[in-house]
Amino acid sequence: MFKTATPLFLEVLTPLHAGSGQDLGVVDLPIQRERHTDFPKIEASSLKGSIRETFEELSDTKKGEIIEGYAEDFDIALHLAFGYDDAGVSDNIKTKFKDNSEFAGALGFTDARILLFPVKSMKGVFAYTTCPSVLKKFKEEMVMCELKCAFNIPKVEIGKAIVSNKGNVAIKDNIILEEYSFTITEDKSIAEQIITITGIDEIKDKLVILHDDDFRDFVKLSTEVITRTKIDNKTGTVETGALFTEEYLPAESIMYSLVLFSPVFAKEERKKDLPLNKEEDVKNFFKKSLPAVFQVGGNATLGKGIVKSKFVE
Repeated sequence: MFKTATPLFLEVLTPLHAGSGQDLGVVDLPIQRERHTDFPKIEASSLKGSIRETFEELSDTKKGEIIEGYAEDFDIALHLAFGYDDAGVSDNIKTKFKDNSEFAGALGFTDARILLFPVKSMKGVFAYTTCPSVLKKFKEEMVMCELKCAFNIPKVEIGKAIVSNKGNVAIKDNIILEEYSFTITEDKSIAEQIITITGIDEIKDKLVILHDDDFRDFVKLSTEVITRTKIDNKTGTVETGALFTEEYLPAESIMYSLVLFSPVFAKEERKKDLPLNKEEDVKNFFKKSLPAVFQVGGNATLGKGIVKSKFVE
């Protein structure tokens, strides 16, 4: 049973493709979305796998700094936190881990949800858009993490918007996002509280709260869709059947996941010999190991899916 939860915020630095496989729609390779809302997400398994791979690729020097001693202790802690996987594991670690390989990992993740979605704005270049249903879920999950989140969920009508800084994004009494115009009112309080939790100061001048339906339209229709091809070296033309489209979550998107911590699952007589034990040990291990920037999703060799992480306690 998980004892504590802490939010992990992800600021998308380059377009991110967390794919859902092939689709019968207009886009051949769409991104992952919530079934009931169509809002973008990153499956917990995709996020967990990306972070585990990032931890595995740390240098031995860094591993030795995180778990005092030597890198092998770090590798044991990795299996305790994420769950045992014998692929590529040394015989020495397999021997040490033989009594613990059947236990689950002490670290869990929820799906990464969208918090703020960037949309092109006629003034201010782009705006961070969100909606009441996203803010409601965000507030509930921050309460789960015992973080103060006292703002009231606003009511927004279709075709109208609440902005955090009228002077930065509005033209008179309207904001124009893509080709759509919205009548605005100004309220800075929600932006200020989100900044207090996330530490992302850019939100204060760019936050725009839309009606749920308007927000859903933007997250469905304003993602990046890229057409890709493969050229036949002999003919210099596109290979037959090698033309396809991929969908990406745009750069500047801000998502969050809850990282869940529990004591290490192990036989009681072995716990005293393990590099991790209580949930605080697991949290400290995660916090020390998490890099400021890492990669999530597909097309890593094309520079896609680079995210900036912020672990908030």
